Amino acid sequence: MKRVHNFSAGPAALPLEVLEQAQSELLNYKNAGASIMEMSHRGKEYVEVDAQARERLSNILGLGDKFEVLFLQGGASTQFMQIPYNFLSEGETADYLNTGAWSNKAIKEAKLFGNVNEVFSSKESNFNRVPKLGEGSFTKDAKYVHYTSNNTIFGTQFAQEPETNGVPLICDASSDFLSRPIDIDKYDIIYAGAQKNVGPAGVTIVIIRKEFLEKANKENIPTILNYKTHVGTMFNTPPAYAVYMVNLVLEWIEKKGGLSYFEKFNTEKAALVYNEIDKDDFYTGTAEVASRSNMNIVFRLATEELEAEFLAKAATFNLSGLKGHRSVGGIRASIYNACPQESVEALVKFMQEFKAEKA
Repeated sequence: MKRVHNFSAGPAALPLEVLEQAQSELLNYKNAGASIMEMSHRGKEYVEVDAQARERLSNILGLGDKFEVLFLQGGASTQFMQIPYNFLSEGETADYLNTGAWSNKAIKEAKLFGNVNEVFSSKESNFNRVPKLGEGSFTKDAKYVHYTSNNTIFGTQFAQEPETNGVPLICDASSDFLSRPIDIDKYDIIYAGAQKNVGPAGVTIVIIRKEFLEKANKENIPTILNYKTHVGTMFNTPPAYAVYMVNLVLEWIEKKGGLSYFEKFNTEKAALVYNEIDKDDFYTGTAEVASRSNMNIVFRLATEELEAEFLAKAATFNLSGLKGHRSVGGIRASIYNACPQESVEALVKFMQEFKAEKA
């Protein structure tokens, strides 16, 4: 069986152990005579999976009884619209930190519902950094502050949560969710597409503080877009197989040692690549050092022709998914939780050999 070193930005690598377990259960889930993807979402088998996933997620993040956990569809892109639909009205203001393409998309959607104050933007420097702690002036009576914790395209990441001085905090954590511990008490909503660190594409995890949910100020809202519709019930058919896979990944995270384990693991992996980039000017990182991401490492070579040669040759060494996003080019290595140490070491070895050949 051929398995490449997978650096895809998403859908991304899944733990091999999880894939093997899913494979073993695919045709006959727990001797039920059918696959979990063939069963009713209201049957006891899937209801148990759903409950396990919620409980595991609650335990991993320490949610207690303060938050609701929702498994929705539509990806982060739907959340860009659904959040202001529920919490922002005409004449009201929400603060947004603009640190990349996904922040831009969230801002565009929010402007359909109310005022947006861009309290920070690194657009002029091609989104090469995130704000320092305390940088940016928040609106005193803002309905909420929204930020993107990790920027997949530009390879930047917040080292810690912004200080909002009491304004509700909302985070798009799609590309670093469950990669490190967070201070959950600082959040009112944290959401993530599962396809980076938590499972396959198809399910969006939304965690909402119960007190904040009660502040939803909309009555005339489509039923399926009202967060309250989804609390404590399955209003519509959930992405059942994707949630099943999320449950297996959450179990894997627990067995590995939880978020503290992955913080150390991901930091060490990223350091291997950044150390190689920083040795000389053959490879050039695109993000400011203080803003570098441990999830998506973005770098350039001297010319686009040399980058094309790098990518072509990397493929012959079973290094996959290294092409940078079409909007920025270059090289991007996404090293989420499931990317093994061996893959990162193989990438660094190739970088060294390619440089020795071309320098």
